[in-house]
Amino acid sequence: MHTLLAEITGNIHAGLALLGAAIGIGLIGAKFVEAVGRNPGAQNKVLVWAILCIALVESIFFYALFLVK
Repeated sequence: MHTLLAEITGNIHAGLALLGAAIGIGLIGAKFVEAVGRNPGAQNKVLVWAILCIALVESIFFYALFLVK
């Protein structure tokens, strides 16, 4: 009984981590487009930071996934 409950809760946590990562990546992408629209000359600098932030957000999901399974 307890193992089933723990497995269900783990899956819920992994799903919420995936949802949070998807929302985070979407927000980063939206802010990247906004920043480039305001200052097209800074595209390369902003792109580097956007890619770095996206990688960090994805790592949160992978940590949650590996800790649950």
